[in-house]
Amino acid sequence: MTTTRRHFLAGGSAAALGALLPFAARAQAAWPTKPIRFVVPFAPGGSSEIVARAAGGELAKLLGQNVFVDNKPGASGNIAMQEVARADDQHTIILGHIGTLAVNPYMFDKLPYDPNKDFKPISLLAKVPSLYVVNPSVPAKNLKELVELARSRPGQLNYGSAGNGSAGHLAMEYLKMTANLFITHIPYRGTGPQLTDLLAGRLEAASVGASAILPHIKAGKLRCIATGSTQRLPQLPDVPTVAEQGYPGFEMTQWYGMMAPASMAPANVERLSVETVKAMKSSAAIERLTQDAAQAVGGTPAQFAQFIAAEQKRWKAVVERAKIKPE
Repeated sequence: MTTTRRHFLAGGSAAALGALLPFAARAQAAWPTKPIRFVVPFAPGGSSEIVARAAGGELAKLLGQNVFVDNKPGASGNIAMQEVARADDQHTIILGHIGTLAVNPYMFDKLPYDPNKDFKPISLLAKVPSLYVVNPSVPAKNLKELVELARSRPGQLNYGSAGNGSAGHLAMEYLKMTANLFITHIPYRGTGPQLTDLLAGRLEAASVGASAILPHIKAGKLRCIATGSTQRLPQLPDVPTVAEQGYPGFEMTQWYGMMAPASMAPANVERLSVETVKAMKSSAAIERLTQDAAQAVGGTPAQFAQFIAAEQKRWKAVVERAKIKPE
């Protein structure tokens, strides 16, 4: 009788355990349990939103939950970064980029977040070539002519950016350092407001990500005088690179990646990174980004972490030399 009872208990325990294991597996696989908030730390209308929507749209299909973009501009991205760093709902992520991850740590004396401690890298999403453009009213057909014009009128030409430390700001300062130019910087609160003044002729020049500005170039509303890519873009085959126009080795691309708060559970980070890579390798994402001259990347958290470290080293030198300060 004792033996029978022990056999029953053992069998019952095994059955109970067998029933619990599938439940635990289902519970773990259930994440995400609600829509994911994908914060973009800049105003609508720029390359950041284009990349975020391309990634979020495909990621939603893979995760089975909506991924909605939430634009939170302000303070060179610091406001959004601080908010997301403190998020602990397991369903908030943020679009990290060259400014918030590689420039702000050296531009600001004190940040309300630590890019290396408060966040977990998920994946590098995309690279967007920086295009150098002028309003059609500017009498410069190429980079050489812009350089000559700027040198003949030092400080009289203005260029706009989405804000201090933004990718466009860095791209122009990098060009200024390389070509020894003096052009006055006018910071805006986002790419959208900057483009409004550039298109209206209230600004002479700018550097903007290809994704956000190609339609205006193709429509003849802006003139592209150079690309920051290493090779000419298929969308603009007649526009030479900066390197081709007398500055060998020059390269300037914006980049965007997905970051999660440090509080996100490792299992959720792993699933998010795996599905994000799939999303960026999908034909739909590649086609969407290619239309705007952006390159879909995708990669592991470790690869993205290494990339961020290299970019921080690179841009620390540029920020210090150009003496870039907050607004």
